[in-house]
Amino acid sequence: MAIEFTKYHGLGNDFILIDNRSSSVTVVTPEQAIKLCDRHFGIGADGVIFALPGEDGTDYTMRIFNSDGSEPEMCGNGIRCLAGFLADLEGESRNKDLYRIHTLGGVMTPQLLFDGQVKVDMGLPRLLAGEIPTNLTPNEEKVINQPLEVAGQTWDVTCVNMGNPHCITFVEDVAAIELESIGPKFEHHSAFPQRINTEFIQVVRRDYLKMRVWERGAGITLACGTGACAALVAGVLTGNCDRTATVELPGGPLQIEWSEVDQRVYMTGPAERVFTGKL
Repeated sequence: MAIEFTKYHGLGNDFILIDNRSSSVTVVTPEQAIKLCDRHFGIGADGVIFALPGEDGTDYTMRIFNSDGSEPEMCGNGIRCLAGFLADLEGESRNKDLYRIHTLGGVMTPQLLFDGQVKVDMGLPRLLAGEIPTNLTPNEEKVINQPLEVAGQTWDVTCVNMGNPHCITFVEDVAAIELESIGPKFEHHSAFPQRINTEFIQVVRRDYLKMRVWERGAGITLACGTGACAALVAGVLTGNCDRTATVELPGGPLQIEWSEVDQRVYMTGPAERVFTGKL
């Protein structure tokens, strides 16, 4: 059976999007996703995203397989790309600019803006150790500036779950981090039983952060939406930044707000179609 796909990227974090609305079973297996994501022998991507039928009153369901075949709870850049993909699929029949998307990390609501950007209500950050999960503190406590030894060095880390788990550490110069060697050691550290995404953050100003990321299941990526959200939350918790800031990633900037009114986190950024094809 031929499978049509569309390649999208959000600030260089790229995905293969597949219309899976006719079935709740993905048309591609995790093993096949690994091959599709291969940048030499496949299409090349950080993950494969499926648009499935909605659950529990939502418009659609999102599932994603990382480039290593693992399945994360959700993906911030990916859900912006999914919103653009759904708008393409609906075409002239589209009658709204906001979708309610069911994910393993909860219901997310991306909104297509008039300037081509996508704003996503990422929900409430989960801050307790048991919600990350991590054993750095007791389950009912927050993980803020906790010492963590990795590769013979002690890092002060703050943990935030934004639909998937993140470990954030603030550094003087993100460019100096040897991400390829240190990233896997964070991801597979015994403190994180379900592995972890890790963000290294440089505070340029209270409203401007620079970030590099090692993503669980994907490695070094040019951008991570949930990671940018987690970084801002961690920055507020540690007194490093304001509640609204630009987070500069290698692929470009995201606008992040942790609302004082409803305590929800909002992410705004682009989603760009690259090309379409058939498998």
